[in-house]
Amino acid sequence: MEVSSGRSTWTVPPQFALWIPSRTFHKIQTIGTVRMRTLYFRPGLVRRKGPGCSLVYVTPLLRELIIETVRLRQLRLRNGIECALRDLLGDQIVNAAAAPMDLTMPSEPRALALAQLIFRNSADTRPLEKLCIDAGVGVRTAQRLFRRELGIDIETWRRQVRLTRAVQLLVAGKSVKEVSFKVGYRQSSAFVEAFRRLFGSTPKAWVAGLCETRSVQLSSDQ
Repeated sequence: MEVSSGRSTWTVPPQFALWIPSRTFHKIQTIGTVRMRTLYFRPGLVRRKGPGCSLVYVTPLLRELIIETVRLRQLRLRNGIECALRDLLGDQIVNAAAAPMDLTMPSEPRALALAQLIFRNSADTRPLEKLCIDAGVGVRTAQRLFRRELGIDIETWRRQVRLTRAVQLLVAGKSVKEVSFKVGYRQSSAFVEAFRRLFGSTPKAWVAGLCETRSVQLSSDQ
């Protein structure tokens, strides 16, 4: 599942949830069959750090709290158990670990053209110079624009695009070797190392930790 808001896009794999603050316009696009649970909180009830959306890891405890809350449909203030469930759920969401899986597009037209070129084909292995020619922008100018708007260089952003796409393919059941080539890595070992640096584990270990049955896709909105 992909969720976009403004210039940012998030890939939401199983065992993750997207926290969306109130009054945030967003669009959801599903890739294949998706089961999604959505929770709504009164404004001010749950206060995560930071003003924007954030992708968070859903622990086994948080997952069961979500399932039980959805089963009850509405938590009543006069019910002590349901109030305790609400408080525990809110605490778990506030303290849930964030995952670095968002992509922000630059707004400057030349930088945006280059970003869209990269985003549309994550498997493109052409050097940056060739991509900049196609986008109609010089390499130095593009690097300056990316650093000014996004705070990172183009290759770092390109790597984030590849790894975001890799998550989609891994969740779809593709092998690590197949995924590495589909997202532009000539050697699987280089892909595994890049994935490990971002997610803290190898692709194989990360996939093994996902729920193979009853996958949950959750978008939480205040």
